[in-house]
Amino acid sequence: MSDLIQLEKREHIAILTINNPPANTWTVDSLAALTNIVRELNEDKNIFALVLTGQGEKFFSAGADLKTFADGDKARANEMAQLFGEAFAVLTAFRGVSIAAINGYAMGGGLECALACDIRIAEEHAQMALPEATVGLLPCAGGTQNLPWIVGEGWAKRMILCGERVKADKALQIGLVEEVVPSGKGLEKALELAEMACKQSPSSVARCKTLVMSSRDGRSHSDSWRMERELFVELFSTEDQKEGVNAFLEKRKPGWKNR
Repeated sequence: MSDLIQLEKREHIAILTINNPPANTWTVDSLAALTNIVRELNEDKNIFALVLTGQGEKFFSAGADLKTFADGDKARANEMAQLFGEAFAVLTAFRGVSIAAINGYAMGGGLECALACDIRIAEEHAQMALPEATVGLLPCAGGTQNLPWIVGEGWAKRMILCGERVKADKALQIGLVEEVVPSGKGLEKALELAEMACKQSPSSVARCKTLVMSSRDGRSHSDSWRMERELFVELFSTEDQKEGVNAFLEKRKPGWKNR
């Protein structure tokens, strides 16, 4: 692991903090650490939700350090692209609920990281952009794929092709984030949502997330509905299904086992 990604566990919630001041830029080590941590959290049955934020008050993450690409080394570029892609793909595939608490600037790979999460909460001073084309690059960690899905093709083109930067209020208006909160309150709100998620059956949440994400694959309605029915029946092989129904009937809180 690396100190560049700090991990704290609070009951069923994992809090990951990007810790590379001053701008929380991504490095070979921090991307590898993120990948490894999320994979380990996936194996930890006691973790139901994940909150990701940046160290400090100004930056969520400014993305990659451009000095990495200054000499035009293709091998280094390929290494970084692969590491970015793997890290954020693993984050996207996290079986529980992932929430980005955007506590400041989220630029380039920083925004792509937030886009890989299920939910995004922005503090009112936050700003977001995918400015890679401004410096002769392009988003290579899901930005060109996730952003148009979330905000629509028009705004994705404004941000990627025109380099437009959006402030928190505009991000909320176009659907890039789900809520804007006062400065310093992003983590608090993200944890509030994570706690709500932890009241849900983790077995159900994992399957619901699979179904929601599968809508991006261009499945037919009939195929998606078939998949819903199959995963519904699959839940009857879990302990959580029996616990959830019986806890409701017995008027008590369920004790989820994530199995």
